[in-house]
Amino acid sequence: MTRKHIEILTHSLDETRKLGQKIGKQLAPGAVVALTGDLGSGKTVFVQGLAVGLDVPDDYYITSPTFTLINQYPGRHPFYHVDLYRIETRYDLEEIGLDEIMHGDGVTAIEWADRLEKDLVAGYLAIHLEIIDDDTRKILMDTYGLEGLNLI
Repeated sequence: MTRKHIEILTHSLDETRKLGQKIGKQLAPGAVVALTGDLGSGKTVFVQGLAVGLDVPDDYYITSPTFTLINQYPGRHPFYHVDLYRIETRYDLEEIGLDEIMHGDGVTAIEWADRLEKDLVAGYLAIHLEIIDDDTRKILMDTYGLEGLNLI
């Protein structure tokens, strides 16, 4: 599987959101974005940018689905925003239908993706956000099998 790696520093919420937007414009149906990072590192902000890039209408406010687990939005492709923070077992993943969503015709962004089993999907974009200071984030991006995705 082909892998690309890049590290980027963003210096504001807006820069993090715009990076997500740039990536979102390029995503095709079936794409999975696996996000990891500490609480407050910017995962949801990045997903807000993905939604803009996927042409989710402005009247949809993107929030983390911590309690609903999955939010679905209309856009250029169906967009699924998943939060696994409260997931504890593989059975919980089966209950919410995550496998069907990830192998469907939409784009899936998964916060707390480190709770997934490895190699759950063939190709995906891994995003890890690290807090540097109040405004600055180090964003590590690795593509696995997503040919043609321009990360910079």
